[in-house]
Amino acid sequence: MFVDQVKVFVKAGDGGNGLVAYRREKYIPLGGPAGGDGGSGGDVIFKVDEGLNTLMDFRYQRHFKAKRGENGMSKGQHGKNSEPLILPVPPGTLVRDEDTGEVIADLTKHEQEAVIAKGGRGGRGNSRFATPRNPAPDFAENGEPGVERNLQIELKLIADVGLVGFPSVGKSTFISVVSAAKPKIADYHFTTLAPNLGVVETQDQRSFVLADLPGLIEGAHEGIGLGHQFLRHVERTRVIVHVIDMASTEGRDPYDDYVTINEELKKYNEDLTTRPQIIIANKMDIPEAEENLVVFKEKIPADIDVFPISAITRDGLQDVLYAIADKLDQIPKNEKPVEEQKERVVYRFEESEKPFEITRDPDGAYVLYGEQIEKLFKMTDFNRDEAARRFSRQMRAMGVDAALRKRGAKNGDVIRLLEYEFEFID
Repeated sequence: MFVDQVKVFVKAGDGGNGLVAYRREKYIPLGGPAGGDGGSGGDVIFKVDEGLNTLMDFRYQRHFKAKRGENGMSKGQHGKNSEPLILPVPPGTLVRDEDTGEVIADLTKHEQEAVIAKGGRGGRGNSRFATPRNPAPDFAENGEPGVERNLQIELKLIADVGLVGFPSVGKSTFISVVSAAKPKIADYHFTTLAPNLGVVETQDQRSFVLADLPGLIEGAHEGIGLGHQFLRHVERTRVIVHVIDMASTEGRDPYDDYVTINEELKKYNEDLTTRPQIIIANKMDIPEAEENLVVFKEKIPADIDVFPISAITRDGLQDVLYAIADKLDQIPKNEKPVEEQKERVVYRFEESEKPFEITRDPDGAYVLYGEQIEKLFKMTDFNRDEAARRFSRQMRAMGVDAALRKRGAKNGDVIRLLEYEFEFID
């Protein structure tokens, strides 16, 4: 089964908790705090494996979670960092954050890696908080939570040449006779339900990867037929080969087919109109094809190459393969990633995100939220009074108390943070 679009959830490992411990060894008076830091949580990393050509591995497992770091130990020993969770993906994988739409990674080369979710750092042990004023602190940090993300993963096949055209014009037959690909071939529309890849070698030992991209009909860019599902695979091809049924076996005009398919490519992505295009006039073994070819050549621009062939009788195949190979020789192999920015990067000042926000629930409780304050809360060990007092001081330093008073909070009002509730004391 060919899978080229999936949605998954990933969570990097949380950091290990710091430890509260003291040195109690013979002949070492006033040993002091000796709690070690927790280890870092594992990252979630996507790594390109050129042996894969589908996202099938993500179809049945949709949740991936890296291991958390080891907790800190006594005698100031650091907890062990967790190994990253490495997930293999095929070349051409595009990773987006589903919630924000941000492109996180565009992976095109073998063994290329991208950190998709960063593991949390380990919490600091009590030995890290010792000061002359407080030489024996009785608290430590919990580990930082690992990043969690909902991802949308797309595969855009990396092929040198993309075959486009209406259903039943002979694309699958063409790829089956010029390469070792074995697509299903039948005399009805949408026989091909997934892209087929084939490696083609010319008689002068030049080779290229050819992709048969099914499902293009009028309205494909809007999702009609299978076009919306597979048009994305055209984006990475360097040459577009347009296969046309020159014999009009289904009653369509060859020139109308040519115009319609090019219009769909343009509506999907205007950049595709700048790609070199070669036209294959297929089914030339049928008598009507010769007359149609003459009319067709009169209507199209003179600089566009048209190669009459018959995929069934294999006439004209070598000429078109040489032409494709010549075209590819003129185009650089390493093209920019599809999502790479084309504009010059200009620095713009951006305000840092507010550490917290305040809203009110219908029952009158004040709700605190924000990435910074929520992270601080999760890294506080509320089982220790000194840690709770430290959290209170940190909130005051952030300006939470003043902001609550400004919003009208009074003694005894309920303050909510995540799923916990506190009482406001002025």
